[in-house]
Amino acid sequence: MDAVRRYYGLSRAAVLGHSWGATVALRYALAHPAHVTKLVYVSGTGLGRAWHPAYERNLAARLGRDLPRLRDLNARARTPVEDRELAVLQWTADFPDPSTALTHAERMATPWFPINYDCNAAINTEEKRRSPTEAELIAACRALSAPTLIVDGDQDIRPRQAVDSLHAALPTATRVSLAGVGHVPWLEAPDAVAAAILDFLAPQP
Repeated sequence: MDAVRRYYGLSRAAVLGHSWGATVALRYALAHPAHVTKLVYVSGTGLGRAWHPAYERNLAARLGRDLPRLRDLNARARTPVEDRELAVLQWTADFPDPSTALTHAERMATPWFPINYDCNAAINTEEKRRSPTEAELIAACRALSAPTLIVDGDQDIRPRQAVDSLHAALPTATRVSLAGVGHVPWLEAPDAVAAAILDFLAPQP
């Protein structure tokens, strides 16, 4: 990220990330605070990794009847078509409204860019081995002066308690929590998300 900043000749910039990208954006702001004007943290997972067991339970509960099919696709060698089917099936759980979940998930998978599972596994392994502890992250967040906007949906299957602790640790954080919205608020409530972000990024008089 810092190489991108330097390439474009920016001394400072606002940084925005969604989901795991929110973690990347936060880590960048903590590592390079002098180069960040504002941070927008959308549907992140908060601090630490304690959220994951609850996420797995919520994922299974939301998938319901589709869970056996998900497990079957996970258990065998998949074709590219099945890879896309698996992603779409998992992504439907990110949307609380079953009447629109499949439409949103299909939209996210079109056009289809294959998922690099080897890269995903390598990043997760490195994250577990080298990531700061939750206490270290809390201490670093308390020292972050960049104004931060947290945007999330109250129906995200990733537990919001971890984001609550992040919000409490940041000294200049504003939070917009959207009712009835899941993990992808920019698809489910685009007008509300755009208004929140644009208002936050607007120059102050």
